[in-house]
Amino acid sequence: MPWFGLGVFKVEEGPELVNAVKTAIQHGYRSIDTAAIYQNEEGVGEGIREGLKEAGISREDLFVTSKVWNSDLGYESAIAAFETSLEKLGLDYLDLYLIHWPVEGKYKDAWRALETLYKEGKIKAIGVSNFQIHHLEDLMKNAEIKPMVNQVECHPRLTQKELKDYCKENGIQLEAWSPLMQGEILDNQDLQEIATKHNKTVAQVILRWDLQNQIVTIPKSTKEHRIKENADIFDFTLTDDEMERIDGLNQNHRVGPDPDNFDF
Repeated sequence: MPWFGLGVFKVEEGPELVNAVKTAIQHGYRSIDTAAIYQNEEGVGEGIREGLKEAGISREDLFVTSKVWNSDLGYESAIAAFETSLEKLGLDYLDLYLIHWPVEGKYKDAWRALETLYKEGKIKAIGVSNFQIHHLEDLMKNAEIKPMVNQVECHPRLTQKELKDYCKENGIQLEAWSPLMQGEILDNQDLQEIATKHNKTVAQVILRWDLQNQIVTIPKSTKEHRIKENADIFDFTLTDDEMERIDGLNQNHRVGPDPDNFDF
């Protein structure tokens, strides 16, 4: 699984989406993250096909993720939803398939479906999204296969340290959605000072902080210069003091729904 990829949350079907995916692949992105509820899997698939062709790489070089939505969290319905996503994307398999939200009383049946699809080789890895520690513990009581990935909201105002430590102890890879806090934190003075020191942008500093915390990150952008800029984070390293300074910005503040109080 690549440490860095492109997220396409709220990017509508159309040329902008196709070009964003294609551009990302051309600029070295090897991971694309979508979901059924985003209603853009067809455009993502088109962007993937065009991007692979123009970059001269094969499907196996790309890591594609999608997610099953809350209304499809039964055993049969999750399998059907997966097949629909696969068809819309125009792919033969997915690299990662996630349960999008921990809907109480439903995610265990959906997890059995994901285990079946994994055993059949239709998915290379299976995981969850927005699961808290207690959700993970509950799921793993009955699971044959433990989640390989947990994709959650994570940024300097919501560092998720306890969850990160738990996932690491249990061999679950943490992945950050909304790593840039939807832009809300880009004017933070501490981050701006660190960025100036490294001659980088605040966004680049945050994404580098993710990587040094061993968190997979998937920033969203549709603009070519931002897509290119976001990926330019492999030529500098944050010091331990800078990492601690960023950690200290935590306020347990969410920009998205609380998984324990989400109106499903």
